[in-house]
Amino acid sequence: MLISGIQKFTLLDYPEKIATIIFTAGCNFRCGFCYNREFVLPEEIEKIKDSFIFEDTVLNFLKTRVGKIDGVVISGGEPTLQKDLEDFIDKVKELGFLVKLDTNGTNPKILKKLVENKKIDFVAMDIKTDFNNYKNLVGQNINLDDIKESLEFLKKDVIPYEFRTTVVQGIHTPEVFEEMGKMLKGARKIYLQNFRSQTTLDSKFTSKKSLSKEELEKAVEILSKYIHKVLVRG
Repeated sequence: MLISGIQKFTLLDYPEKIATIIFTAGCNFRCGFCYNREFVLPEEIEKIKDSFIFEDTVLNFLKTRVGKIDGVVISGGEPTLQKDLEDFIDKVKELGFLVKLDTNGTNPKILKKLVENKKIDFVAMDIKTDFNNYKNLVGQNINLDDIKESLEFLKKDVIPYEFRTTVVQGIHTPEVFEEMGKMLKGARKIYLQNFRSQTTLDSKFTSKKSLSKEELEKAVEILSKYIHKVLVRG
């Protein structure tokens, strides 16, 4: 496991649970608004890989959290790129923790395996935009069918889950939300997370703005026609 960071305590990232977040390095998306370029771009990862955290160090820390936290969130980057992800999860589960996986949905085979083998207890899947605009936002080298397969799998309620979308003014329009609603029709829950302008993967996004209160309210109104619960986070 390439473990790039750890957040020792969170009340926000695992619904209704106290958790620790483990961040993995490497991602197969190139979202322009991403602010973790050092954990995404291979050339940046190479520069800082010597500062990554050893797996044993993380597990030894988690042993000190037994009885103090409920679960562990494995986030990224994109965790399903890690070849030893399942082995690491097994070690976390042996300590008695719940495990939440954050994913972009591009590895449905791995997602299904982890769910069906009861390795994970909760999934948060990022939905970047509607399918017509996906590749323009995250990069051309993705298979949309894989993402569709993952979201349809989660919509079957095989595991507690949520969808989430980081929304950017000018990128996420009412028309985009309408199409997103159609593709997520019947889903239990989606969180909208407002974009925060900072150092981004694509410099043009540093001048982008978050949605206004009125735009967020309109997005919630549109998505609520298709999705059971639409919430704003942050």
